[in-house]
Amino acid sequence: MTIHEMTSKEVTKKVFNKEELYILDVRNEGDFQDWKIEGANFDYLNVPYFDLLDGVEEIIEKIPADKEVLVVCAKEGSSIMVAEMLSEEGLSVSYLKGGMKAWSEHLQPVKIGDLQDGGEMYQFVRIGKGCLSYMVVTKGEAALIDATRMTDIYLDFAESIDAKITHVFDTHLHADHISGGRKIAEKTGATYWLPPKDATEVTFAYQPLEDGDEVTIGNTTINIDALYSPGHTIGSTSFVVDKKYLLSGDILFIDSIGRPDLAGLADDWVGDLRETLYNRYKDLSGELIVLPAHFMIIDELNDDGSVSEKLGTLFAKNHGLNIEDEMVFRKLVTENLPPQPNAYQEIRETNMGKIHPNLDKQREMEIGPNRCAIR
Repeated sequence: MTIHEMTSKEVTKKVFNKEELYILDVRNEGDFQDWKIEGANFDYLNVPYFDLLDGVEEIIEKIPADKEVLVVCAKEGSSIMVAEMLSEEGLSVSYLKGGMKAWSEHLQPVKIGDLQDGGEMYQFVRIGKGCLSYMVVTKGEAALIDATRMTDIYLDFAESIDAKITHVFDTHLHADHISGGRKIAEKTGATYWLPPKDATEVTFAYQPLEDGDEVTIGNTTINIDALYSPGHTIGSTSFVVDKKYLLSGDILFIDSIGRPDLAGLADDWVGDLRETLYNRYKDLSGELIVLPAHFMIIDELNDDGSVSEKLGTLFAKNHGLNIEDEMVFRKLVTENLPPQPNAYQEIRETNMGKIHPNLDKQREMEIGPNRCAIR
């Protein structure tokens, strides 16, 4: 039998289409339990590579013959060797090209919808990390919001649709992933916008993003309106695009709300978080389509792989928006926090321009799931 290579893009398609896949993950148990490839109809077997050095005879019977099988490891090498051993035993299997390192970095663009005057809204789904970034396009110009460090993907996509990136925004100073915003701005000559209350320690020039700012893209009537919405960070800023979409950053997600503790100030910021969610957002139209900066679980994906929901629906169904007692809310937010993101302090310092880790170090810093939400 032969072994096949499967790319992160091909696995993403299976996630979006809710296809079946059997994954043999040969990383250590702790790494697998912390972070794995998730799919609605995926099944898993986790056996560390070192337990298979003498052969795969003991796991052959556990691997189904009627499902597509994918072998996964951290960087690719171990999965190729295990796939070859399984092939020698008569099984047809695939290995994940680039391993979990490639899975963490894959971005899948999904068209969210049309805007007035021929504009378009795109969402870039970082499927392995849960990060969501956005491109607003109209009349040959584009604005990027919450770009990841995989900058070439945005640049190539903009070129493929004949658009020039003229504005780049970060909704806040990110702590779970390295922003590509400043790098893209430098490459394209675009204006880089950052909330000033999150930028008190940055080492570079930026355009201050203030509540009520309007940025017009492509000389059309499509406006990006800034809405100051603290709580996840003190500077967190949402955007209302074309009076149709609410880009909520890490303040509000589909199935959860943002955590206020990544600068060590949970008790100080929990009041800001409630004010944003229960007052500022409550005053907005329930017809706005919420586009968050992250998703937490695979169930939040729509049928086309996108992540979105009407604000009114979230106020009806999202538990974090329905805690009437303020003290109960404060207790939930400050006492039920998930583990901190991997290397979050170094990621914040990188996004401030204080440190400049090389690519391998950046990958290491970002390994693992996103942990921006309270569930």
